[in-house]
Amino acid sequence: MNQVVVVTGANRGICLSLCKHYVSLGWAVIAVCRTPSPALSALDVKIVQDIDITLPSSIAALKQSLGDTKIHLLINNAGILRDEKIANLNYETIRYQFEVNTLGPLRVTEALQRNMTDGGKIAFITSRMGSIEDNTSGGRYGYRMSKCALNAAAVSIAHDLADKNI
Repeated sequence: MNQVVVVTGANRGICLSLCKHYVSLGWAVIAVCRTPSPALSALDVKIVQDIDITLPSSIAALKQSLGDTKIHLLINNAGILRDEKIANLNYETIRYQFEVNTLGPLRVTEALQRNMTDGGKIAFITSRMGSIEDNTSGGRYGYRMSKCALNAAAVSIAHDLADKNI
């Protein structure tokens, strides 16, 4: 039986490359995205599309699509970056970045935790911009704050799921 990896935000960039990598290793790849790119569609992966990780209804659809599938690796990658400066903050944009970058991965993880195998792994693709100590340039408030909050959530999840060997 193949190992299974679920990848959110799989349609381009880092996670498209991760999908290619895991396919080359013989894993069963489940690629989650809003709209698949031609590059993703060309891969031998199961695509779960029309998933907006900010919407509980989309998370429910994802969970239903996976059913009882056992997951060995969950990669939470979906995210957005908007460029804000202190002179022109847009609080709706900042809030939306929290919805996508922080609450979205939390929703996905909560929904799929029971699908994880014993010893399974959950990865959160974050950013050095989420580091308080390493902030040397300012700006990008929503992205920085949401990735910092994601780092905190990832640590809490690691503690909460440790008894399940995840």
